[in-house]
Amino acid sequence: MKVSGFTFLRNGTILGYPYIESLKSLLAVCDEVVVALGNSDDDTLAQVQALNDPKLRIIQTTWNENMQDRGYTYAQQKMIAQFNCTGDWAFYLEGDEVIHEQDYVTIRAAMEKHLDDKEVEALVFDYYHFYGSPSTIAYSPRWYRRAPRIIRNTVRSWAPDGLFWLIMNENRQGRYPNAALVGCHLYHYGHVRSVAKMNEKQKRVERYWGKTPKEFLSYGDIDPLTIRTFNRTHPAIAASWLTNDAEQKLELNPDYCLSRRDKKHRLMMKLEQILGGKDFAKKHYKLIRG
Repeated sequence: MKVSGFTFLRNGTILGYPYIESLKSLLAVCDEVVVALGNSDDDTLAQVQALNDPKLRIIQTTWNENMQDRGYTYAQQKMIAQFNCTGDWAFYLEGDEVIHEQDYVTIRAAMEKHLDDKEVEALVFDYYHFYGSPSTIAYSPRWYRRAPRIIRNTVRSWAPDGLFWLIMNENRQGRYPNAALVGCHLYHYGHVRSVAKMNEKQKRVERYWGKTPKEFLSYGDIDPLTIRTFNRTHPAIAASWLTNDAEQKLELNPDYCLSRRDKKHRLMMKLEQILGGKDFAKKHYKLIRG
């Protein structure tokens, strides 16, 4: 079995991504890693090259600055990297996601287990969405709790944005992939970077979604019922980044007024409890194996 890892990056340093930690964790699991690296205004290319890993392949790309429709620029970059993968499986990891070292064996084992089960087209991870500090996570239907990150590299798949895949059937219509669970979490650090870096991200990234950037003032403006305490271990490879580049404490705004969206998600969480753990979060896959 050969496993390809892939991702796309641009301005990783300016935007405060733990992209080097992410790549190191991906290299620990995969037999090759392909990076579509956009023309950056910082040292991202040099930092990635400095990894000097023979399994790493960098493809330098140019972004379409005029494409501002619902993240399709991200889809283009994601697919450039994926189309250059040569493994049986293609493992996509975003630049703010890190794999815990305790899960390396579990992930490889899941791919081995389903390698010959052609009905399984993708593998799904659980998620920790860190928010505001390394010791707090966001948990509600607003935050996807599971997502496919490994796709069988022999199915006709494409990405409408950076987050998920569609499988093309015989009639060239898209559907979500049939999937199995990996049985472990990915560690998502996109909402724990410094407020200054988050503002820079908003300023540079929102336009690719057709949005006008808004100033990000504080992580504290969130429904407190969304926040849970995280008391487990982080990936060892992320320790330095979490200490030096992440916000350290979440201060909730006591005067925060719930939005209409917040109230909707509170109702959904209440229904989840009543229905015994029903999950109303968005799912970009069809689970066919536990």
